Amino acid sequence: MIKVKDKIIIVEGPQGVGKTTFTNYLREKIPATDLYRLTGIKDKEETGLNKIRTKYNKLLEYMANCKDVNLLFDRNFFSEEVYGRLGYKKYSFTEVYEELLAKLDKLDFDIYLIVLYLEDTSEYEKRLGGRVKHQYQKFDIKSSIEQQEAYLKLSEEVKKKAKNIKVIKYNAGNNENYEANIDKELGFLFIE
Repeated sequence: MIKVKDKIIIVEGPQGVGKTTFTNYLREKIPATDLYRLTGIKDKEETGLNKIRTKYNKLLEYMANCKDVNLLFDRNFFSEEVYGRLGYKKYSFTEVYEELLAKLDKLDFDIYLIVLYLEDTSEYEKRLGGRVKHQYQKFDIKSSIEQQEAYLKLSEEVKKKAKNIKVIKYNAGNNENYEANIDKELGFLFIE
């Protein structure tokens, strides 16, 4: 009998795309899965770069040592890179990002980067309309669309650079068959 490798699934995408709903559903469908919801750090200044480098290096060490469990992430260091590219930080994260990407790519897991997007970007207006502004985040349609473009571009780059990371772009748009569509298109993730 062939043993299937444990999975690392990282779900990325802009504010309002539906990462929470999506990751909650995957968590329920994939046996033996831990779900992690990550945020960046409060320090957006140059001093934050070393803090965030340490955070994600420690996280990758932890991930490498996990056995007999699937790891599901609602955001990871990919968001840090996207936010850096969009100018949300006062430092460039790219050098650290490249190091982290290389380390992740070498882990002995089946690794998936799932980038959620909305084909109909007008849906962001409905999804973000009722959100309360957080002191560290600004919810608006324009920034979500800019983030979406940056995540999609980043996903293409990862496809070219990484050997062990499978990149999936998934339209998380509203429809009556949302869960059935996930089952149909991503059901292979549920197999143990």
